Formats: sequence, structure tokens, C-alpha cells
Amino acid sequence: MIHLPASVRVYLCLTACDMRKSFDGLHALAREHLELDAFAGHLFVFASRRRDRIKILYWDRDGFAMWSKRLEEGTYAVPFGDSAAQRQREITAQELGALLSGIDLKQATRRKRYCRSDQKTELCHFVLGKKKVCG
Repeated sequence: MIHLPASVRVYLCLTACDMRKSFDGLHALAREHLELDAFAGHLFVFASRRRDRIKILYWDRDGFAMWSKRLEEGTYAVPFGDSAAQRQREITAQELGALLSGIDLKQATRRKRYCRSDQKTELCHFVLGKKKVCG
């Protein structure tokens, strides 16, 4: 289980990335391709074309930090976008943990949970790649 503050969001890049990129290259992808502010402290998740490598970039108070992992066998079930219009998807910390654990989010189902009416946002309705209605 990954525990993140409620203010931290997780953005999954839906385009395969060159895993030779490091801090500056991934920061440029977050800024220009995903059109997001990398200095906001959110997590930016990038995957290789073969889906066997993941890099997570985030701003840590005084500089960029990066977490990376290469699988010796198997792949991550990262959903790459079919259209050029969809470049990124916001996922929850729990979905990130499931993705890193090898769970295919397309096939997973989530049980019905309570959502406060003032929190019914796009993220609340977006569950594992499908639109759902809370309540």
C-alpha cells in the first residue's frame, strides 16, 4: 500500500516513453507533453514501450526525485492511449500500488463505496479506467 498525502495526485503518461530519459528529460515530458506543473509535488508515472520499466518523477522540496523499476520477467499493465488527444490519466495512489503489484486495472473491479456529494469530481467518478457513478 502506498500512502500519499491527500494533496498529492498521480498522473499516468499514456504514451510510451524513452527510459533513457532522466530528471530533465522526464521533467520536459511532464511540462510539455502532459502539460502539467512538475513542481507541484505530484507523481508522474512513465512506462517503457515494452512495459517492463517504470519511472516515477516527483518534486521533493528542493529537487526532483525519481523512482524506477525494471522487471526481470513479465510486464506492467499500463494502459497506453489509443488517440493522440489522451496524453495522461489521473489515477489514485491505490491504483498505482495495484499497477506496480502487477494487477491489470482494466480487469479489476471496485466495490461500491460512499462518496460525499461535494467530492463527486472527475476523480471520484473515474474508477479503474471506466466512468462510474458514486452512490
